[in-house]
Amino acid sequence: MKQFLNFLVTLLVVVSCTPKKSEVQFSSQQISQVLAQMTDIMVHDVTNPPLASRFFSYACLAGYEVVAQNNSTSKSMHGILNKYPQIEKPAVSGYAYQLSTLLAMMETAKKMQPSGPLLEKYEQQFLDSCRREGISDEVITASLTYAQAISKNILAYAKADKYNRISNYPRYTPTNQEGTWYPTPPGYFAPVEPYFNTVRAFTLDTCIQFKPAPPVAFSKEKSSGFYQLMQESYQEGVRLPKEHQAIAAFWDCNPFALQDNGHMLVGMKKISPGAHWLGITGIACQQAKVSFAEAMQINTLVSISLMDGFIACWDEKFRSNRIRPETAIRKYLDPRWKPLLQTPPFPEYLSGHSTISSAAAVVLTHYLGDNFKYTDTVEVRFGLPARQFKSFQQAAEEAGISRFYGGIHFRDAIDNGRKQGLQVGAWVVNKVKSKTNGPALAEVQ
Repeated sequence: MKQFLNFLVTLLVVVSCTPKKSEVQFSSQQISQVLAQMTDIMVHDVTNPPLASRFFSYACLAGYEVVAQNNSTSKSMHGILNKYPQIEKPAVSGYAYQLSTLLAMMETAKKMQPSGPLLEKYEQQFLDSCRREGISDEVITASLTYAQAISKNILAYAKADKYNRISNYPRYTPTNQEGTWYPTPPGYFAPVEPYFNTVRAFTLDTCIQFKPAPPVAFSKEKSSGFYQLMQESYQEGVRLPKEHQAIAAFWDCNPFALQDNGHMLVGMKKISPGAHWLGITGIACQQAKVSFAEAMQINTLVSISLMDGFIACWDEKFRSNRIRPETAIRKYLDPRWKPLLQTPPFPEYLSGHSTISSAAAVVLTHYLGDNFKYTDTVEVRFGLPARQFKSFQQAAEEAGISRFYGGIHFRDAIDNGRKQGLQVGAWVVNKVKSKTNGPALAEVQ
C-alpha cells in the first residue's frame, strides 16, 4: 500500500506538469514499481531464480518494444536478440507511449506469471489514478490497445523459447554417486530447472559459449584440492565474523528458505537474486536521473543478462553436478556442521549469484559508469539494513563471496562464476553496441 501511495504522489506531480494528457510523462520509478509488483507475485508463487529472470526479461522486452517504436534514440531488438521478431507498430492513434510501455509490461506479466492475474488489481488501480489526474478514457483505451498488441507479439516470442517443453522431459533424479549433488535439509527439495540450458537464450550462441574451467575434482584424500576447499568452508562456518554474517544475510535471496517453528516448516518470504539486481537497477536509474526511455533500456538489458547468465550457469551446474558444502562437510568432516544459509536445491558449481551478479554489474557499469556510489535498500522491507557500495562491481563481488560466507558454495565456484558472469555481461552489451556501431566493451577482470 505504501508503495502504491508513493506512485500516486509521483503520478500527481508528473501529470500536473503535463500540458496535454496524451503526452503524459512518467519516470524510471514507474518502471521499477511494475517490476516490484511482479516481484511480490514471485515471492507469493515461490518462483525459482532462473524462471524469475525469464518473467522479468519478457515483461521488460514488451515495455522496451513500445519505447523503440516511439523514441528515435532507442533501437529495436530485431536483429540483436536470437530470433526476435520484427514487430509492426500497431495502427492505434491517440495513445500515450509511456503509458503503453508500462501497460505492456503489466499485460505480459499477467499472462506469464502463474499468479499473474493478481496484477489485474494493480493495473486497474493504476488506470483509475490516471483518470483521476485527468487522463482521458480515450487516451487510456488507446494506450491499452497498443500495449496489448505489443504484448501479444512478445508472448508469442516467449512461447517459442522452448521453456514449455521442459515439463515433457524425464524427471531429474540425483545420481547418488559419491561427490555429486543430493537434496539437502530441511526441505529436501527436488532440483530446480535441470533443463534450463535447453531454453533459447537471448544473446548467447549456445549455452556452452562461456563454459567455465572444470571444478576442483571431488576427493576424500586429505592432500587433495577438494579436501582443502572443504576445510576452508568448514573453518569459515565455525568462526563466522559478524560482518560476514551480515553480508551473507543481505545477499541470501533464497525463495526456498524454510524456518522450523517447532511444529512445522514455514516458508520465509525472500526475493530472487535477479529481483535484487533489478531493484539495484531501479535505485541507480533514479539516482542518475536517466530518462524514461533510458531506464527502460537499462532494465531490459539487465534482465536479459540475468536470463542468459542463468542459462550459462545452469548448463554447468547439471554437467558437473558437484556436491554442496553442507553435504560434503557433514559426511567427511563434522556431522554437526551447519551452514549459515540454507542450501538452495540445485548442484553447487557454479555459483549462480556470482554469475548473474557480475553480468548485471557489467551492464549497469556500461550505462551508468564505474565508481557509481549508491545505497542498496532493496532488502530493507525484509528486515535487513541498507548497504553502501562504491561501484556495481564491488556489489557483485560481495554478492559472490556472500555464498562462501553463508556456507553454500566453495571458492572455485564463486571465482569461476564471476568470470563467466563478466563474459556474459560483456557479450550482452556488445550485441547491442554492434547494432549501433559502438566500440566493443572489454571484459572486466
